[in-house]
Amino acid sequence: MVNSPTKLLTLEEFLKLPETKPANEYINGKVIPKPMPQGKHSILQGELVININSVIEPQKIALAFPEFRCTFGGRSIVPDVTVFAWERIPVDENGDVANVFPTYPDWTIEILSPDQSLTKVTGNILHCLKHGCKSGWLLNPEERSVLVYPQNQQPEFLEEEQQILPVPDLVKDLQLTVGQLFGWLKL
Repeated sequence: MVNSPTKLLTLEEFLKLPETKPANEYINGKVIPKPMPQGKHSILQGELVININSVIEPQKIALAFPEFRCTFGGRSIVPDVTVFAWERIPVDENGDVANVFPTYPDWTIEILSPDQSLTKVTGNILHCLKHGCKSGWLLNPEERSVLVYPQNQQPEFLEEEQQILPVPDLVKDLQLTVGQLFGWLKL
């Protein structure tokens, strides 16, 4: 029996599909499901959004979003945390935050889940950087390490508790060490 090749979708076809939980992403014509977030992932994601927004939202500098779909550069991805500069946040005809963001984030953060492909997640961060994103983080809760991808620079690997995590200028007032970040996992 001959297996027929899987039909690739266009981005337009993908965007017409109903949303799923967990979300699907569209990469190179393929629909790729994100793994269901687990405990460590959920804690880190929630704390990051709260801590980032506590620094940038009151002054209307930027806004952090959890699990938010971004469609740009031929892909539709759902990073674990995205940060958008205030003036780049799309609004609807009422002046409310739009439901669809057809643009790249200014900062993208991914949290590696146990069943997630490291190369796929890294590929999404690099795609964001290629299209204008200022910085990307890849958190590995199991190793308690962070790969920081500054735009147009070599990545940095951080794993020492006292190391201060480099952040984009947009959130320059956010001071966070590796130890503080992964300390959120302790009960």
